[in-house]
Amino acid sequence: MADLSLQQATTIVEASLRKGRETGCAPLAVAVLDAGGHLKAFAREDGAGIIRPQIATGKAWGALGMGAGSRTFARRVAEQPQQQAFFAALNAMSDGRVVPAPGGVLIREGDGGAVIGAVGISGDVSDKDEACAVAGIAAAHLTADTG
Repeated sequence: MADLSLQQATTIVEASLRKGRETGCAPLAVAVLDAGGHLKAFAREDGAGIIRPQIATGKAWGALGMGAGSRTFARRVAEQPQQQAFFAALNAMSDGRVVPAPGGVLIREGDGGAVIGAVGISGDVSDKDEACAVAGIAAAHLTADTG
């Protein structure tokens, strides 16, 4: 399994922010974590809210912890009432570090390859956050896994 390089993580941050500017997003925070959940690269645009870094990191960390993009986790919580209790337990066990909202995307090494990290973005509506994450991952020539 390859590791996520600092250059790849930096490319993801820069390309995600570029996509945000191109699509008129509100100021964003972008967190890129390696497969172990450690912060590899981060940026917070001027004007991004003070809690956006924690939300971005929580989206990425939750994706890694659950093994699926945060959109999938958010859908499960919304569509299945019994998942509310599971999320409450998960949130307690993780000291509130998991954010179940789109914008946390797994980074894979090629189609169906190993997970080498995750990116989380916060600042605009979750669908736009996720689109910026996917664009950033593609710019690094890696595969985004939103599901």
